[in-house]
Amino acid sequence: MLEKIISENMSKLKELEKETGYTFKDPGNLVLALTHSSYANEKKAAGLKSNERLEFLGDSVLNIVTSDYIYRNYPELHEGEMTRTRAAVVCEASLMRCAERIRLGEYLFLGKGEENTGGRTRSSILSDAFEALIGAIYIDGGISAARRFILRYMEDIYQDIDRQNEFRDYKTMFQEIIQKQSDQKIHYRILDESGPDHDKTFTAQVLVGNEPYGEGKGRSKKEAEQNAAKDAINNMQVKK
Repeated sequence: MLEKIISENMSKLKELEKETGYTFKDPGNLVLALTHSSYANEKKAAGLKSNERLEFLGDSVLNIVTSDYIYRNYPELHEGEMTRTRAAVVCEASLMRCAERIRLGEYLFLGKGEENTGGRTRSSILSDAFEALIGAIYIDGGISAARRFILRYMEDIYQDIDRQNEFRDYKTMFQEIIQKQSDQKIHYRILDESGPDHDKTFTAQVLVGNEPYGEGKGRSKKEAEQNAAKDAINNMQVKK
C-alpha cells in the first residue's frame, strides 16, 4: 500500500521536498508524515498507519531544538522564563504559520470526511502535520537535518522572542498578579463559538472568583483565553 501511494504521488512528494529544502532518503517517511488518521482509518485493511507517532516524536525534537536555541541565545532568562518562552514559541499558532508557509495542507492524505469539512486548512491538523514532518526528517536524516529545517522555517518566530510581542504567556502573568493580591481562583469560560468548523472564532472570559476581569477572541480556545488574560491585565493597569 505504501509503495503504491509513493509511486502514485511521486511528483507531489518531490514538490513538497522542494518546498521544505529536504530530500528524503526513504520517501515512505514523508508519506507517513502526511497521513492523517482519517485517511489511515479508511485504509486500515491495507495496514496503513497515521502520522500520530511521528507527531509525538517531532514535538520532542522541536522542543529540544527550541530549548537549545533559547539557552544559547538568551542567557539572561531564568528557568521559568525559558519554559514560558518555549511554550509560547512551540504553539499551535506558530506551527500553523510554518505549515502554511510550505503549503503543507495541499499535500496531506485526508479521509473523505476531513476533506469535505475543510481539513486542509484546519489549524490543529496543520500544526500536528508540521510536527510529524519534523519527526520524519529526524528519522530520515538525523537531528542535524531536523535542526536545519526547524531553524529555517521558524527563524522569524524565534526572532520574535526579542520583540516579545507574540509570546507573552498572559495567563501565567495574570495568575502571578492575582496571586499577589488574592487567594481567589482564576477560571476561564468560553462565551461564544462562531464560524464553520474549519475556521472557528472563540470568545473567552477570565474571572477571578465570580468577577469577570477580561475577554478575548482567538482561533482556538487557548488563544482566546490568552487574549482574555491580556485584556484583564490591561484593564487592571487602566484602573491604577
